[in-house]
Amino acid sequence: MARGLNIEIIRHGAELELTGRLDARAAHGARAALQEAVTSGCGDLVLRLDGLEIWDSAGLGVLVGAGRLARRVERRLVLAGVQPREARLIRATRLSRTVSMEAGELVG
Repeated sequence: MARGLNIEIIRHGAELELTGRLDARAAHGARAALQEAVTSGCGDLVLRLDGLEIWDSAGLGVLVGAGRLARRVERRLVLAGVQPREARLIRATRLSRTVSMEAGELVG
């Protein structure tokens, strides 16, 4: 059975944990949840991503959009727990210009 995306609010408007699959099926719901988190808080918005199994291009687009929205409202989107493969993808796609990755979470 396919596993969907679960978004747990750790601190309202400040920290979320994403687990499961951030793919095309989950993109709409993820986009809405991240927009709400960005607009309802202040300061850094931390996304804990170490529980993600799969990201596809739609999921990456959700993160790009959330990062851009955060910058427009003078916030910073911080990705924590990024696995090495995804970290390389973030750097290769230049998403790292829009979002930050927590130091010490990256290997390779």
